[in-house]
Amino acid sequence: MPSPQQPRAVFAMDPVHLPLLFPPPLMARLRKAADIDTALVVRDFAGPGAADILADADVLITGWGCPRLDAGILTAAPRLRTVLHAAGSVRSLVGEALWERNITVSSAVTGNALPVAEYTLAMILLAGKDTFTHRERFRATHAQPTHAETAHTGNVGRRIGVIGASRVGRRLLDLLRPFDFTVLLHDPYVTPAEADALGATLLPLDDLLGTSDIVTLHAPDIPETYRMLDAGRLALIKDGGVLINTSRGALIAPDALTDELVSGRLHAVLDVTEPEPLPASSPLYRLPNVFLTPHIAGSLGNELERLGRIVVEELERLVTDMPLMHEVRRTDLTRVA
Repeated sequence: MPSPQQPRAVFAMDPVHLPLLFPPPLMARLRKAADIDTALVVRDFAGPGAADILADADVLITGWGCPRLDAGILTAAPRLRTVLHAAGSVRSLVGEALWERNITVSSAVTGNALPVAEYTLAMILLAGKDTFTHRERFRATHAQPTHAETAHTGNVGRRIGVIGASRVGRRLLDLLRPFDFTVLLHDPYVTPAEADALGATLLPLDDLLGTSDIVTLHAPDIPETYRMLDAGRLALIKDGGVLINTSRGALIAPDALTDELVSGRLHAVLDVTEPEPLPASSPLYRLPNVFLTPHIAGSLGNELERLGRIVVEELERLVTDMPLMHEVRRTDLTRVA
């Protein structure tokens, strides 16, 4: 029997994610903290039986596949006071009605930032070694590279330009510290002193683009960043430069990017694109200077447990009247994803 202090919680997501988000030890902690039927997962708030499940819900535990939370959920779940999101951004999930009703929202976006930063670090190191070019050349020639072909290879003193001191950007900056890089940062909300504390030199965007060997995007997808790398700014990146995007495809003008990559002037590591996925006819699938992955930088497989753990810890704080560690406020969404 649940204790009187336990809130009533309901899962709202695609149930395929539950086993990885909440393996048995985490599920046991969740059941201890909340009154929850772990066999019930709501995917359609207007579907059969949803009204009875939601009527007594104090907490929604959401994830990928959850319907948008708008005024309808407030009608269906009049007792709702907290949303704990076991995934990343809540920008497209939480509607205005929930903010107006002062529903508390928490997200595991911080947990999702780490694998993205790790993926980016790996790609920076591989790009610095010119790995992708050497792989293509080796496939074609079966020969060891010549001295001339490796003359510009290596990670000593590489200038790494990080666009955006977001959660991912900050995790990446921390991961870059042990390496022999010169790290540059552009973020309009960061001061030079803050950038220095993060291990980077703050620069205007155009200066960063023009002086970096490798540019990596970690800005949020907001109106101010839409197509921030247009044809003119892509042209600022030096010949042979590498562009990494694990943020959102909308930050780069897609036609201009394709033109640069088809020309062979730039190299790119793209985990996100616009559109996503690219049409089968896109030349980016076949270009030797493009390393294309299907949006895998974020949490996958056993990394999902980290997101579930954040949600369980937030729930445990909630029931003991402690402040949440990962609360998202409405005003946050003007600057973050």
